[in-house]
Order: sequence, then C-alpha cells, then structure tokens
Amino acid sequence: MKAIAYIFAVVLGLTLMQSPAPADDRSPVSLSKPQSPSLEAGRKAVEAKNFKSALGHLARAAEEEPNDADVHNLLGYSLRKVGQFEKAMEHYRRALSIDPQHRGAHEYMGELYLEMGQPANADNQLQALQKACPWFGRCEEYDDLKEAIEKYKAKRN
Repeated sequence: MKAIAYIFAVVLGLTLMQSPAPADDRSPVSLSKPQSPSLEAGRKAVEAKNFKSALGHLARAAEEEPNDADVHNLLGYSLRKVGQFEKAMEHYRRALSIDPQHRGAHEYMGELYLEMGQPANADNQLQALQKACPWFGRCEEYDDLKEAIEKYKAKRN
C-alpha cells in the first residue's frame, strides 16, 4: 500500500512540474511578458465594471498585441457585458484559437452561451474546462461555470 501511495505522489509531482502556468485573466501579472498599458487600463476598467471604458482600452491593446489571448478574452467579456454577444463570441473564439486551454475564455464563453439560451454549448465549455484545469478537472473557472449552469437549469425547471 505504501508503494502505491509513493508512486502516486511521484506521478503527481511530475505532472505538476510539467503543467504550464495558467493563462487567465485572474492570474497575477506574468513575469515572463510585460503587460501593455492599454491592457492594464482595460483590466482596471473591467474591475471597476466600467465596460464601455474597458472596450476602448482593450481595443487598443488588441491592436498592439493581436495575438494575446488575455486581451481577446477581456474584450469578449466587456462586449458581453454591454450586450454585444456576437462580437463577444468572436473575441472568445479568437482567444481560444491563440490558446485552446485558456480557462477564462472557456468560462466566459460558457456564460455567454447561457445568456444566449444555449445550455448544451455551455456544457461543452464546462467539459473543455475539465480538460484544461490542472487539478483533476477542478479550478475556479470550472467551479464558476458549473455553478452558473446549475443556476440556469434550476431557473428553467
């Protein structure tokens, strides 16, 4: 029994050492790449729930860094919050084309699908998060989307 526990601990340790750092808009500023002033201003506007202001900053950030998944994810989020669902979806898709494991984009796209009345598509994003989350399918984004789906389904029943 001790041998099995030891093997499990070794495998878990190796897995964690090989896991890439999470790429989402909740993580602290990455030390590996400097954040653009436009992205930082956009983040602050999102935190303040000033989505119209965030859109201006984030659009500028997308011009400066067109292949930054975080920029497209936050741009999608801000567009969703002002009711521009189609444009939001475009940016979530762009974020996921840049980083298919982007947990924030999967979560927010799932929430958008719920707002559009498409719970089956939200469930697909939950399944994608289960694969993208490093802790056996559990992470904050997974938990948040799962809760949103449960609330959505409870209201419909």
